[in-house]
Amino acid sequence: MKTLRILGTRGIPAAHGGFETFAENLALYLRDQGWRVIVYCQETGSAPVVHDKWNGIERVRISVAGDGAASTILFDWLSIWDAAKTKDLCLTLGYNTAIFDTVLRLKGIPNIINMDGIEWTRAKWSKPAKAWFWMNDWIGCWVGNHLVADHPAIKTHLKTRVSDKKITMIPYGAVAVEDSPTAPVEALGLVPGRYLTAIARPEPENSLLEIVTAFSAKRRGYKLAVLGKYSAHDKYQKSVLDAASDEVCFLGPIYDQDTVQALRFHSVAYVHGHQVGGTNPSLVEAMGAGNAVLAHSNRFNKWVAGDSAGYFESVSALSDWFDKLLSQPALLKSMRDASRARFQQALTWPIVLSQYEELLSRINPSRDTFVQSFCDTAAAGLIPPSHKASVKTKQL
Repeated sequence: MKTLRILGTRGIPAAHGGFETFAENLALYLRDQGWRVIVYCQETGSAPVVHDKWNGIERVRISVAGDGAASTILFDWLSIWDAAKTKDLCLTLGYNTAIFDTVLRLKGIPNIINMDGIEWTRAKWSKPAKAWFWMNDWIGCWVGNHLVADHPAIKTHLKTRVSDKKITMIPYGAVAVEDSPTAPVEALGLVPGRYLTAIARPEPENSLLEIVTAFSAKRRGYKLAVLGKYSAHDKYQKSVLDAASDEVCFLGPIYDQDTVQALRFHSVAYVHGHQVGGTNPSLVEAMGAGNAVLAHSNRFNKWVAGDSAGYFESVSALSDWFDKLLSQPALLKSMRDASRARFQQALTWPIVLSQYEELLSRINPSRDTFVQSFCDTAAAGLIPPSHKASVKTKQL
């Protein structure tokens, strides 16, 4: 039986973010294809390690004290140390603790790393945190047997570190939402089809202040539903709250997937302000629900949402888009149709997960050598020519 261990997430069932949702969907998909799948799950406390099953998926539930970054780092270390006792194929989601993956490489355990976004470029991190992410970005490229980029721009970035042959581009996926009850939407005080959504962490690089300011520039006759945790004690979050008109509804963080799905399905449009990152799960999920998309103008969003979305770089440009979208039913319909078409073309779970299975199936543990990482570096031109002759290339 083919076996895969999934590391790097909070675990399943998904209750936190994009990687957890992906891990759940991939595990269930592989189960149905005859794989044995083991997922490492982070829990809070001091209980012994628990081995159990959820919907036919094996779980290794590891408890660590606290719930912050230090706890996650410890959980990652314990997960990798446990996986290192086997020879099973591993899939690590994220490179934030890639330095620990060196253990897997030294033991000859095949490990594919999803390299996520270019985390060290994000403005929210302190200099020490950026240095940690930058270091682990490099280490992940070196010690991973193969790398997954979830966006062509991420692959371009990784090619500055390793050979193109070591990288496979597979985007994030989502479920196509064809129908959803109105009750969860109405319970939040919203009228189906009379609101837009914005779902993102309240950080400057996600353009929440610009989105709320643009929407509040005039009466719209629609609501803007903003999901996320906002506090008047945080300077940036307070500025977003202060910029909002009474047509902006701050709904708080909502983790119930049925409620979020209903919110997406009955929304007329999704406003996506992310300025950095790869294929963003929230954007893909909005497209799967048939939302028209207004997105920050950058290479990441443009590849995902396609040519038929609306793009903005300023508050005034976004305000103009709100004017056009909410006053032209034909334009709104064409943008909604375009979102669904782009989604069906490349971003459904069956498309994405089948690509992952193909990649996982062709990784051969017997061909692994630690020198591989240095061979890949040489192929990328990062080792001086005088050293390349002494390195045997054995490409996975």
